[in-house]
Amino acid sequence: MTRSPPAIDSIAAAVQREQRAALLLSFALILVWGANFSVQKVVFDALTPGGFLFARYLIMPACAVALLWQRYGMRWPRLPREEWWALLRLGLLGHLLHVGLVTFGIYWSTAFSSSLILACGPIFTLLLLRHARLEVLTRAQIAGVGVAAVGVLVFLSDKLLGGRWQASSGDLVLLVAAAFFSAYTVQAKPLIERHGGVLVMTYATLLGSVPVVLLSIPAGLEVDWSAQPPIIWAGLAWSIVLSAFIGWIVWGWVNAVRGVARTAPLVYLMPPVAGIVAWFATGETYTGIKLGGAALTLAGVAVAQFARSSPRAPLPEGVTVVD
Repeated sequence: MTRSPPAIDSIAAAVQREQRAALLLSFALILVWGANFSVQKVVFDALTPGGFLFARYLIMPACAVALLWQRYGMRWPRLPREEWWALLRLGLLGHLLHVGLVTFGIYWSTAFSSSLILACGPIFTLLLLRHARLEVLTRAQIAGVGVAAVGVLVFLSDKLLGGRWQASSGDLVLLVAAAFFSAYTVQAKPLIERHGGVLVMTYATLLGSVPVVLLSIPAGLEVDWSAQPPIIWAGLAWSIVLSAFIGWIVWGWVNAVRGVARTAPLVYLMPPVAGIVAWFATGETYTGIKLGGAALTLAGVAVAQFARSSPRAPLPEGVTVVD
């Protein structure tokens, strides 16, 4: 019986350890992101959505600068002028429009609803690619889109029939926000291919933060920051630093180790996690209709995202909506 050389065995063992670490980290991130919806609800109630955005976009640029210094030192990569315009558009899409709408949508809606609606992001990505003629949808993908749409309508039916218009409007805002993030995903792909994910993420964050801070200054100045209890500061750190910034860096490493195709399905665990956390932490309740609509929605999104793509134009690697 032929034995593998010790060096090969050592490499294989190291790869297995890395795979296990990546899997454990991916589950930990799903827990962090699922809980983040309830954490944000508490923080928004204390600071208002505008106050939260003001704090987030003072902290996020500092994190982006720290990452750039760690990666490139004082010599950050220079880009052509047209690339800066593309990054500015990306920053406006991802931060001003997507994050801004998500913040108000979560505030008006519930934690579980928010997590489910934002999980529909891949549906909008497919439709945008189809509109741009970069992707020809297969019958399975079209069926998945239809099932997801029916699931969302079923999920929202109790709010619409019950006249809970603020919660319903929050869900609609989140749907628009998911569409903006899909546009961000499509427009970011060629930039990431040319410059890498870290550079695109940090530069777009720096550019997109400026208008958000300017628009949220009045709300930020109305907050009595010195009166905020430690739990709110902890919630800010959880939501901004751990979930939004460190989370995406770790998720990028997990995707690199395990591959997007193996990692992306784990994201569909996030709405159940968000629902369990919201039930335990805030007392959110769920009817059978709501749970059935949620199951239909997630099934439809999964079919649409992971069904075999057209051989003429394969679907780019997906990016998950997380805030």
